[in-house]
Amino acid sequence: MASIQTEREDKYDATSDFVLPSLTELIPKGGAIDVSEVELISSYFDTPGLDLLRRGITLRRRRGDSDTGWHVKVPADKARTEIRLPLGSGEDAQVPDELASVLAGVALGKPLVTVATLTSRRRRHVFTASDGSVLAELADDSVGVQAEGVPGHRWRELEVELGAAGSEATLKLFGKTLLTAGAQRGTHPSKLHRALAVNLEKTQVPELAVLVDYLDEQAQAIFAGDVYLRRGLDPIHSTRVAIRRYRSTLRVFGALFDEDTASMLDSELAWYAGLLGEVRDRQVLRSRLSDAVHELAPELVLGPVAARIENDLLAEQIRHRAIITTELDGDRYRALLTSLGDLSRAFPAAAGAEDVDAEELDRLARKAGRKVRRRVAAAVAGGDDEALHRARKAGKRARYAAELVKPIVGKKEAKVRIERYEAVQEVLGEHQDAVVAAQKLLELGRKAGVTPGENGFTFGVLYAQEVAAAEAARAEVSKIDV
Repeated sequence: MASIQTEREDKYDATSDFVLPSLTELIPKGGAIDVSEVELISSYFDTPGLDLLRRGITLRRRRGDSDTGWHVKVPADKARTEIRLPLGSGEDAQVPDELASVLAGVALGKPLVTVATLTSRRRRHVFTASDGSVLAELADDSVGVQAEGVPGHRWRELEVELGAAGSEATLKLFGKTLLTAGAQRGTHPSKLHRALAVNLEKTQVPELAVLVDYLDEQAQAIFAGDVYLRRGLDPIHSTRVAIRRYRSTLRVFGALFDEDTASMLDSELAWYAGLLGEVRDRQVLRSRLSDAVHELAPELVLGPVAARIENDLLAEQIRHRAIITTELDGDRYRALLTSLGDLSRAFPAAAGAEDVDAEELDRLARKAGRKVRRRVAAAVAGGDDEALHRARKAGKRARYAAELVKPIVGKKEAKVRIERYEAVQEVLGEHQDAVVAAQKLLELGRKAGVTPGENGFTFGVLYAQEVAAAEAARAEVSKIDV
């Protein structure tokens, strides 16, 4: 059975003649440093087209130290999630079925083969606190590569991995020491990426690099979510957010894409987001309504209200989660993942997109902001739920567009825009959640009202609260400064 852990490390590049600085100042009072040397042999597996590596995911079989075994590493914000299996007694060159199934989506159904073997001479420095707990591990690696089509070469790199007792401040302290001594921030996310970077070239329009990088970031999150779903974890929310960002980019900057490709991707991502949304909606409702019941005065809770809410919503959630599990192995879903990978390799630019500059990208982002103002004004004037929902979606698109152009407009300006549209999302999001909750409470109340031993009264109380919450949010809309 595979185990899961989170790895947080920073990488640094160093020349062969780099002199490691004195590390004694990094040892806390009463702590210690243990130094050892080891040779590591890591065989990396991927599809022939490096589909895993293109998504920032690596699969390796390692020998040589306590890390011996199979490791899948998946990006997770600043950290990486590591799925581990011990080496089996059988054929070591065969990827274990448990890991192959977890990676089936990212691999797009293609075989996993050995793509490189890296040999590392590692000098390890383990820093411990006075109680023996590990603060950090500094690895000084001399790395050699063997891979088809790649000239054999060596390089040196440093890795600082956070221990159980360490913190971000620990990493910052180590980084300052190494940078002062002449090391450089690492330029590759993994050793395999550095070894095979020449094989990862992609066709893109240079002027659209900011846009393509943003889409790649979202695609990476979608693929990471696929791995987590197949592992039985819950990346529903983060995957949906990545899909929203991707679709928003297709909409806001749509004039830069080949129309047919953008339309197809938007439609298929909407389909997948819908599947995930059925699960996420139940998760949100379970939490919201559970809190609401517990906040009621005891005399207002008549019958097994909490149980009715939890049992019904959990059953629905499990049913929709099973649908996702089935679709993960379907042709439609695999075609979607393939299309995301294709766009990453070769951007489907519209005619004339090569003439676009940074100013044009920012103009389109600002246009999305003006659309928010129009839709909020329409929602205030009309006040119907659908108008408010449209304003909310426009706010999300404008926010994501502001994220995308951050490298163009600068962090300060981007932050102002993002916070402005987040305020729209917050108010209108509360309105939407209240509307959905009220609708569900009507349904649950009707069931309770005709079920022996239950009572619809409390559901009516909760319904009234949600209607009031929706009205309060509606009133707040007119105060939003966009």
